[in-house]
Amino acid sequence: MTQYPPLLLNPQADRRVKKGHLWVYSNEVNNAKTPLKSFAPGDIAEVHSAGGQPLGLAFVNPNALICGRLLTRDSKQKLDAKFLQHRITQALRLRERCFPEPYYRLVYGDADLLPGVVIDRYGDYLVVQIAVAGFDRLLEDLLAALDKVLKPKGMVIRNNHGARELEGLEDSVRIVGEVPDRLALVENGARFEVSATTGQKTGWFYDHRASRAYLQTLVRGQRVLDVFSYVGGWGIQAGVAGAQQVTCVDASEAATEGVLHNARLNNIADKVDVLRGKAVDVLKNLVADKTQFDVVVLDPPAFIKKRKDQQAGEAAYRHINELAMRLLGKDGLLVSASCSMPLTRDILQEIVRGAARHLDRHAQLIYSGGQGPDHPVHPAIIETDYLKAQFYRVAME
Repeated sequence: MTQYPPLLLNPQADRRVKKGHLWVYSNEVNNAKTPLKSFAPGDIAEVHSAGGQPLGLAFVNPNALICGRLLTRDSKQKLDAKFLQHRITQALRLRERCFPEPYYRLVYGDADLLPGVVIDRYGDYLVVQIAVAGFDRLLEDLLAALDKVLKPKGMVIRNNHGARELEGLEDSVRIVGEVPDRLALVENGARFEVSATTGQKTGWFYDHRASRAYLQTLVRGQRVLDVFSYVGGWGIQAGVAGAQQVTCVDASEAATEGVLHNARLNNIADKVDVLRGKAVDVLKNLVADKTQFDVVVLDPPAFIKKRKDQQAGEAAYRHINELAMRLLGKDGLLVSASCSMPLTRDILQEIVRGAARHLDRHAQLIYSGGQGPDHPVHPAIIETDYLKAQFYRVAME
């Protein structure tokens, strides 16, 4: 059995881990007895309470604020290919139980007990992202385990994202096997094709699936504006569900071209158009032109990535929600979404309330959605619960 060096915690610092959390912060480590500088990024340690009780095995990165990420609470566990296959099989069983087709987030980091690993599935193809040094070291073992469990035709290792910088990791993109230029997926009856190498993040955002399905029940015969549309996740699905007209807004030329491509895929090109530009500028121009829509969807990138961004981020959310409300008719529907973890549901609701009152509108919350079951929330780690999608009927008073 492999013996791993100990990582001793300070007195009382084990409470959070014992309650189910998987992270160890650098200020919780007894550096006098087990100095962090004695570890290299990606090393594995046996975490001990101050009294010497084994708490499990963790990846260590001495240079990061989250210096330890628990892999297993069984200190005797062999961290080999069989272990990784077991973890992936566990994740796969949940997705196969929840989804009839193989298009979903297969692995969602800590929530699936694979810290720093995100894997999206597009049928026979996988897109893999690694954000921690430990799994960067074990990448080949992880890929072998994925091959054993799923036998994919190809995998894209999309390691060119900002989270790697926090762990001191270099960016790279690599293809294993054969991967087409565009990956196909089906969501809520709509077909899409995305690029896994040049698209945003892993190519697609599966997290809003359930909220998009709810939107489909409300849009027949409606004029829909999809802001921050990327390749049309909300708008195309609205069009497939019977929306009269769909307008998608994004600053990226590749994204707006993707919208039109996906509209053609679904035979709704005649009712989908695009506006390219910064969302705020486009919204202001539409307001100036007195354009109106029955439904406006706001699904922006994270305006609040860190606590220091809170005030400016909340102001940005309020600004776009006010602009969106100005575009709604007398009985419009606003979908206000956020992927900023620090922006709680209550704060988003208060932002929408304030925007409505400023415009003398009456906002009624009719549905509050979050991430789907392929993005399970770890009950002890609030950071895994990040997504909001609030549906408001906005009426004139």
